[in-house]
Amino acid sequence: MVEWTDQERSIITSIFSSLDYDDVGPKALCRCLIVYPWTQRYFGSFGNLYNAEAIKSNPNIAAHGTKVLHGLDRAVKNMDDIKATYAELSVLHSEKLHVDPDNFKLLADCLTIVIAAKMGSAFTPEIQATFQKFLAVVVFALGRQYH
Repeated sequence: MVEWTDQERSIITSIFSSLDYDDVGPKALCRCLIVYPWTQRYFGSFGNLYNAEAIKSNPNIAAHGTKVLHGLDRAVKNMDDIKATYAELSVLHSEKLHVDPDNFKLLADCLTIVIAAKMGSAFTPEIQATFQKFLAVVVFALGRQYH
């Protein structure tokens, strides 16, 4: 079980309370699909992913990016039991969708970059450490079914 300090909880809550989900989610997913093109294979039904511009203008990708970011709300609201919170999603991604669990880490890294760019100098090393701890717990929980 992960231990969270009151300050860490406050940092995570603060980050998510100020996010524009319809901006940050799509940007993070687009970045992941462009920087790591092999991740596109899981999105074959999403339409044209031929190049970076097609990915950035794809409404299905944008909608899924927003959905993923809203999915992180569940972890924010259940920080003491993130593993159980994502048990069902872990099964879905491993057994039905067959998503490589390393892709969760790639997306988490892209999300960190997008949020750091949005926050600018407010994204201090302390905030980054807390955010990355949070994402590491989520990534572990989503990959749990694979172990």
